[in-house]
Amino acid sequence: MSSTSAPVRINLLPHREQKRIARQRQFVSLAFMLGILALGVVGLVHFFLSTQIEAQESRNKLLKSEIAKLDEQIKEIDKLRDQIAQVLARKQVVETLQANRNEAVHLIDQLVRQLPDGIYLRSVRQNGAKVTLIGYAQSNARVSTLMRNIDASPWLSTPELVEIKLVPVPQVAGAPAQKANAGDRINEFTLNVQVRRVAPAAVKPPAATPAAAPAPAAPAKPAKPAAPTKAALDAGGMSAAGPSQGADSAPSGGGAAASAASAGAMSAAGPSQGAHSAPSGGSAAASAASVGGHQS
Repeated sequence: MSSTSAPVRINLLPHREQKRIARQRQFVSLAFMLGILALGVVGLVHFFLSTQIEAQESRNKLLKSEIAKLDEQIKEIDKLRDQIAQVLARKQVVETLQANRNEAVHLIDQLVRQLPDGIYLRSVRQNGAKVTLIGYAQSNARVSTLMRNIDASPWLSTPELVEIKLVPVPQVAGAPAQKANAGDRINEFTLNVQVRRVAPAAVKPPAATPAAAPAPAAPAKPAKPAAPTKAALDAGGMSAAGPSQGADSAPSGGGAAASAASAGAMSAAGPSQGAHSAPSGGSAAASAASVGGHQS
C-alpha cells in the first residue's frame, strides 16, 4: 500500500530574531510615546507653575509698592503726630502761663493778708508751686496762726514748718547800731507753702446787660366828636323859631347856647387849650340833638 506524505516545510529564517526586533521596535515606540507624553505633562506643569509664580511675583511687587507707600504715609503721620504733640505742648505751656500769670500777684497779696501781727518775712523764694518763707516771729503761737491762715487761704495750701529756732535779734539795715542784750532773742522760722495753680472759684460770666425799657406810649389823642348832622341843626333851628316850644325846650336851647359860648371862649384862650374845644363842641351837638328830641 502506498501512502503520500506531505512535504515537511522547515523554516530556516531567524523568526525568533524577527520577533525580538519587532518587540524592541514596539517597546521603543511605546517608550517614545510615553516620553513625549511625560514631556507634555512636565511642560504643562511647568507652564502652570510658572504662571502661578509670575502671578505671585506680580502680587509681591504690588504689595511691596503698596508697603513702600504706606511706609511713607506712616512717616508723614509720625511727623504730623510729632508736630501735633509739639503744638499741644506749646498750647499747654501757654495755657499754664495764661492761667498762672497772676500767680505772683495773688501770692504777694495773700502773704500780706494772711501774715499776722508779730511776724515779718526775711526772704520769699519760689520754685514752681513751692514757696519757701523765711522770717522772724515773736513767738511760736504767731507761727501757728500764720499756718492756720495759710490753710484757710484760697490761693495757698499745705503749710509745712521746716524748722524754728531762737536767734539773736538781727540788726535792721540802715539803722544805728544798738547794743543787744544777752536775753534779746527772736524765733526764726522756715516754712514751705504750696501755691494753688487752679483758682478755687470759677469766674462768673458778666451779667447780661438789662434790656432798655420800652419808651412810654404816646397819650392817646381824644377822639374827635362827630359833626352835628344837618337834620339835627334844622331841628334845633325850628325849635328856636317855633311858637309852640315846650317847657323842656327852653333849658335845652339855653344849654346849647352856653356850651357854644364856652367853646368859643376856650378856643380864643390860646392854642394850648385847643384840646378842650372839642368836648365843648360835642356838648353843643348833644344839646342840639336833645332839643330836636323834645321838639319831636
